[in-house]
Amino acid sequence: MAVNKELLDILACPNCKGDVHLDEAGSGLVCDHCKLLYEVRDGIPIMLVEEAKRLE
Repeated sequence: MAVNKELLDILACPNCKGDVHLDEAGSGLVCDHCKLLYEVRDGIPIMLVEEAKRLE
């Protein structure tokens, strides 16, 4: 499920407050600065640092 463009424009990484963008698969939001992936579940981004996945 895609994230609404308007919502994506206002979301920020809760860790560094930087920009996030949708990953290629559309399954999560990526913060390039922190190297974290915030999953999107049922169209809702889970913006919790504790639940984010670390990217390599």
